[in-house]
Amino acid sequence: MNSTQRRILVTSALPYANGPLHLGHILEQVQTDIWVRFQRSRGHECHYVCADDAHGTAIMLSAERQGITAEEQIGAIHKDHLSASKAFAISFDNFYSTHSDETRKWSETIYSRLQAAGAISEREITQAYDPEKGLFLADRFIKGTCPKCKTPDQYGDNCESCGATYSPTELIDPVSALSGATPVERESRHFFFKLPMFTEMLQEWIASGTLQDAVANKLREWTDGELQEWDISRDAPYFGFRIPGETDKYFYVWLDAPVGYMGSFQNYCERTGVAFDDYWQQGGGTELYHFVGKDIINFHGLFWPAMLHAAELRTPTGVFVHGFLTVDGTKMSKSRGTFINANHYLEHLDAEYLRYYFAAKLSAGVDDIDLNLEDFVQRVNSDVVGKVVNIASRCAGFLRKNFDNRMSDHCSEPELLATFAEAGDGIAKAYEDREFSKAIRLIMELADRANQYIDQHKPWVMAKEPDQAADVQLVCSTGINCFRHLMIYLQPVLPLMAERAANYLRCSLEWSQVGDLLVDHELATFEPLMQRVDPKLVTKMVESNREDVPVEKANTKSTAPKPKDKHGSSDAEHLDIRDFQKVDLRIARIESAAAVAGADKLLALQLDLGDMGKRQVFSGIKAAYDPATLVGRLTVVVANLAPRKMRFGVSEGMVLAAGEGDSEIYLLSPDSGATPGMRIT
Repeated sequence: MNSTQRRILVTSALPYANGPLHLGHILEQVQTDIWVRFQRSRGHECHYVCADDAHGTAIMLSAERQGITAEEQIGAIHKDHLSASKAFAISFDNFYSTHSDETRKWSETIYSRLQAAGAISEREITQAYDPEKGLFLADRFIKGTCPKCKTPDQYGDNCESCGATYSPTELIDPVSALSGATPVERESRHFFFKLPMFTEMLQEWIASGTLQDAVANKLREWTDGELQEWDISRDAPYFGFRIPGETDKYFYVWLDAPVGYMGSFQNYCERTGVAFDDYWQQGGGTELYHFVGKDIINFHGLFWPAMLHAAELRTPTGVFVHGFLTVDGTKMSKSRGTFINANHYLEHLDAEYLRYYFAAKLSAGVDDIDLNLEDFVQRVNSDVVGKVVNIASRCAGFLRKNFDNRMSDHCSEPELLATFAEAGDGIAKAYEDREFSKAIRLIMELADRANQYIDQHKPWVMAKEPDQAADVQLVCSTGINCFRHLMIYLQPVLPLMAERAANYLRCSLEWSQVGDLLVDHELATFEPLMQRVDPKLVTKMVESNREDVPVEKANTKSTAPKPKDKHGSSDAEHLDIRDFQKVDLRIARIESAAAVAGADKLLALQLDLGDMGKRQVFSGIKAAYDPATLVGRLTVVVANLAPRKMRFGVSEGMVLAAGEGDSEIYLLSPDSGATPGMRIT
């Protein structure tokens, strides 16, 4: 091992063992895998482990509904997860399960060290209990009427209608979401991790550069306030690890889930001889990185490092946080067919199409990543097939037909090829910094230069002149050397295509070979490296994944008169479903409402549409509503209506209402569970 070789351990967040992987999981795994493959290509020792998050009430209940054991469920899910990840060329060194002896051992070890450090407390708490199911209920398993706005069917921790937060005991007419029974209050002894003990440590850790700035700023909202103790125990029945010394208390799933990183790595070390302690003990001279989504930064940015510190283990070198995946600009939707499972995608499309597209969109930030299906087709076909593969296919034919697949014995374009080699440092820095979209942009700029070179020399024209045969070989050999450099740079993103390219080139594609040229070299017979994306297959994937929404079929043979519309017409034009689908209806939260000076009927509404941002809408509902009563309310807005310039300002949509007169107008409101930005389908 040379003195500059790094020793790195990398993890992805653990997928929950309660269902198949979807494209959001694949986004994270692909991001992690690209970075891992890049580190390996640079000669570093880089290990990549993951595991299924296999504990919790949800898994226990799911298995119960299926009539199987929890172990049977997590075993089947594990097999499915691993198969899907392998199909997307995710290069795990080990994919394990948190339901393992290794994870149990480390959970118990860390807990005992926390106890010894005085970081564990215990006290009686009052919880909701389902007398029919015989278990304590987490907040999400309780529903009732909001105590603040009186909206029914709200979960036990917050109201989706008015945004209020509360405890389950404050709900009006609460019921168990599992059985429908009325919960009763029971006391139970619970164990807590004294997170406030580590406020100063966490403040220093957050300021150390371990996190992206946006993530650090978010976590400071917690540490600058008053940190609360963290409940780390759950009562039986529960699927998980029993707390040592207890008979009916179990570790909360979020305690042993991150410990699963250690369990998976230890399992790997025991099989391979890698030194476990070098990566988890303090001062081991190694690096540890976690790739996670922005929804779990509190666990990885607060609880996890504090637990490790208290247990005298090393804290992460970096926690890399990414945003959510949207499809065509909106949250993944089952009714639109865009909530796509990994296996369903693989039934229709090549895994590396998606790897490339994700790479072309990913940066080091925490912004959401959009899978625009039309752009997906165009970008893969234009970049990978139209630019990179095109270089090899254009040159390969001439070398095979006229030169028995042998390349020229010298190079006549040293400046062009030097440009390809010199670009390697910038591309490597982009990969290292997780600015994958920048790396792709730099690589495609090189591909453009190679294609321009071939176009300028036109080997297909020179091939018609016998005395220019050597020039044809030289131009095509130069093109192949350009292609080889491109594939070295793309190997972390497109490992399967790179393997096929290496077979054609009859050479390896190592980063250390950047700048080396193939001269007087025999190639294999060229085989297609990647097919173009067929847009019809993308459409088929979405359509076949769309969950049908039941509709009542019209009786076309009926002789009953057509219902009249409100204007008394029985000939109202029917709307085609394709026209209706053009209307983008979204949930919006009214942040403010005010009368418009000079307008008799209008209120100016400031709306929050979640990821779609803020909007101003003028609505003629002044006679029906006191503006103050609208603030915080959820409503429905037409989000893709063209902005309308009025003398009072620009109206950027339309809220939906029903009624007969100016004073009898009723804003449409969604059912419980809706959130700003959610699309109505």
